[in-house]
Amino acid sequence: MRFPLIAITCDRRDAGPAPAVIPGARVRPPRAQVYVNELLVARVRAAGGVPVLLPPGGAEDVDAILGFAAGVIVTGGAMDIHPRHYGQDVVARLDRVEEARTALELPLARACAARGVPLLGICGGMQALAVALGGTLVQDIGTQVPGALQHEQPTDPATPWHPIEATGPWAALVGPGVNSTHHQAVSDPGPLDVFARAPDGVVEAVSLPGHPFCLGVQWHPELLDGRLFAALVSSCG
Repeated sequence: MRFPLIAITCDRRDAGPAPAVIPGARVRPPRAQVYVNELLVARVRAAGGVPVLLPPGGAEDVDAILGFAAGVIVTGGAMDIHPRHYGQDVVARLDRVEEARTALELPLARACAARGVPLLGICGGMQALAVALGGTLVQDIGTQVPGALQHEQPTDPATPWHPIEATGPWAALVGPGVNSTHHQAVSDPGPLDVFARAPDGVVEAVSLPGHPFCLGVQWHPELLDGRLFAALVSSCG
């Protein structure tokens, strides 16, 4: 039985949480950390894949990564892609920028698309996929999309927040409702097909025509169910 290796991109922070108070004279200052939500790892394992975590940076490692990885997940996180990566100036809200992540995720997504490597982009990972292939983003839904829904839900995202309408061959992999934790979205999808939207027209899912499995979803499916992860692992052959 083959257990495909699935590479998962990670987030980073300059300083991790301060440690609990430790009696005595030991000094333990918080330092930079690389991390990923554990549920992503659990979903890949449950689908029969072997998760391998990729730290930010290392764009020069893309060939090496795709030499061992059967599939890739580009994850989301509390960060934005700087508009210069899609040829725009900052004209609206811009949250934390983590250039080390973007420096890896854009060429990695581009290489997966070009080489037919199965890829799942999650939330910001869908946005990275679109930008990598020449698309653009809505910099801030709340100020740039008239009549937009609230896309930063105030409730636990382990429960759906708004409905979506999905069509086409990939629609069976998504449910009628999704969680929502983003303020940016795909504007021009480039070569990607849009196969799901929110009621306000915001892009919720994309796919790359002619690719065996290159999907991006704007929500966090790991908090809802394992269908997309099972499909990703199955597509790895």
